[in-house]
Amino acid sequence: MKKAFATLAALMLVTALPVAAQSNNMSFFATSVGMGRGADLRGLDGADRHCQSLAYNVGFGDTEWHAYLSALPRDGQPAVNARDRIGRGPWYNFRGELIARDVTDLHSENANINKQTVLTEKGGTVNGRDDTPNQHDFLTGSNLDGTVYTGEGATACDNWTSSADGVGSARVGHFDRQGGGQNPTSWNSAHDSRGCSQENLVATGGNGYFYCFAAAGNVPPPLTNEEE
Repeated sequence: MKKAFATLAALMLVTALPVAAQSNNMSFFATSVGMGRGADLRGLDGADRHCQSLAYNVGFGDTEWHAYLSALPRDGQPAVNARDRIGRGPWYNFRGELIARDVTDLHSENANINKQTVLTEKGGTVNGRDDTPNQHDFLTGSNLDGTVYTGEGATACDNWTSSADGVGSARVGHFDRQGGGQNPTSWNSAHDSRGCSQENLVATGGNGYFYCFAAAGNVPPPLTNEEE
């Protein structure tokens, strides 16, 4: 009888343990799901709301979240650079691992962005180039330095409001830092998508995912001695 109780207690302890340890200073994540409309994110505001909703579901709704997306100048409105809308850093992933100290660090070779560190808000991983299906393309609309991409034919899918077939494209990065394109190892500016529809994003090697960063109103804790 005592052995049975001991076994039951051990099983209860195992099932009570979390699958992964979530850091209390998470300030960066990859969206675990897209919005299901290709590159139509309902604009920058819609993308931000998606980040906010995903963060809220895991207990980080009090932090202000912005999508890492740039937008072209249009209708009298100036261009928007992704680097200008994500706060000052530093940023940490789900496990509390340092991603980058600041905006300059983020857009340098020092950025700790790869298949192991780009985790979703739930702590999950994303399919990379060597997985099936490949979903390593992340929407950014940005150049290597985080400014708006203005290459030939660039539309940022009508500034993230279009999922039309055969019209426009979006600049994407490779979160796993491998693949093809002009900048294969770039996490934010590898190549253009085939189009703006969900089907075209999938065909290029993506699924409509993007990066979310803690922005204005959230000041992450200072770096530890080990991180400095």
